[in-house]
Amino acid sequence: QLVDLGITTWCQSHYLARLIISLELAISVAILLPHYLKRLVIPGTILLLVAFCIHLSIEMIKHGAMKGNCGCFGQLLPMTPLEAFLKNIVTIGLLVYLWMKVKDTDKSEQRIIYPIASYLGAAFIVFMLFPFAPCKAEANTTEVVADSTTVTATDTSATIITNTKNGSTDTVVVVTKTDKTTAAKPASTTTVEKPVTTTEVEEPMAHSKFSNFTTFGNVTVNVNKGKKIVCMFAPGCDHCQATAKELAGMAKQAGFPEIYILFMDEEADKIPEFFKIAGRTFPYRVLDIPLFWNTIGSGASTPAVFYLKNGTIIKSYQGIDEQKFNGKELNGIIMK
Repeated sequence: QLVDLGITTWCQSHYLARLIISLELAISVAILLPHYLKRLVIPGTILLLVAFCIHLSIEMIKHGAMKGNCGCFGQLLPMTPLEAFLKNIVTIGLLVYLWMKVKDTDKSEQRIIYPIASYLGAAFIVFMLFPFAPCKAEANTTEVVADSTTVTATDTSATIITNTKNGSTDTVVVVTKTDKTTAAKPASTTTVEKPVTTTEVEEPMAHSKFSNFTTFGNVTVNVNKGKKIVCMFAPGCDHCQATAKELAGMAKQAGFPEIYILFMDEEADKIPEFFKIAGRTFPYRVLDIPLFWNTIGSGASTPAVFYLKNGTIIKSYQGIDEQKFNGKELNGIIMK
């Protein structure tokens, strides 16, 4: 949500999310202590809740008061934006009452070090309990390993495609430059341990945003070749499960595109239950949360379904509002 609101980047969001949670934990400790309670702790808590109320108001205007989970308690206790807003209003009322009843202790008897120590201690605990690997700069190269052959090439010079057929894997470098430059002489960034077939394609396949996902479970696939449907789901999402169930029914038709799923690494233990509800198992892989949202795209939401033809996204659906999945429409597009 922090990234979607444009407040921070994915790399910075790891820190900011933990710092916000640390602040909430510190408040719960500081509010039990008599230090700067009336001057800092209670007013600061009220201001934090007001900020959350403003955010929830914006979400309700955009998406509706009863749609979605505000995320206040994560997935443990789903709460609609309206429910969260009312909760915050009640809490603000209780805090105002508490502020009026609390006596302002003499300044000489108060120690600012206690609220500060509460926050530093909370931050230490949160970062120790939930460590993470900092984001790394995205690589500018693509690496493909196939039958002891390693090829590295820059995205601007060639597209690397792996093709598995009859138990053997061939690696092909497809040149897509308009000047028809061939790859007969590997660039300085290309390492070849055994011969690589070089070919030119008159109408090269599009390099979709799913190109780097070449394996789904035990299935190796080139999503840029032919008709494919790539879905981006959260395992515990009811709407995602319903979409998968509808796609499972559509997939029984002859000539229907192959379906592949990218799951978000949240409640991944529910994947078996997900397929049980869908009534069919599809090849899938699990992506960590930042990669999942970076792939789905800015402003998009689950369930997301992408219909690709030779790497070009012909039709896409996302969320549960105007752009939600429409199986009848998609079937008509595919069967044209």
